[in-house]
Amino acid sequence: MSQRIVDHPVLGSLAARNQLRFTFNGTPYSAYEGETIAAALLASGVRTLRVHEEKGTPRGIYCNIGHCYECRVNVDGVPTVRACMTLVQDGMQVTAGTVLPTPLKKGGHSQ
Repeated sequence: MSQRIVDHPVLGSLAARNQLRFTFNGTPYSAYEGETIAAALLASGVRTLRVHEEKGTPRGIYCNIGHCYECRVNVDGVPTVRACMTLVQDGMQVTAGTVLPTPLKKGGHSQ
């Protein structure tokens, strides 16, 4: 179920834009030209874009203006791309960030 605004008094109608296809964690989604990854996923009901690198707690859109970096995803193999600042391209493959090993945990580094 799409939660997009399809006709906006300033931005116009989505009917005038080309529809694009992309995947998020292997699941296909659609977007429209000029739409960010975050906006397209939000419109499709996706709220979790990644998990905290150490704790595994869910993270999603927070500021939506590129300041907080909470919406970092991997795009076509490139890590830490801000979903709120990156326009969807047709065929784009997006994956969520996952828990990573960290040297900050006690005993997690070698001397």
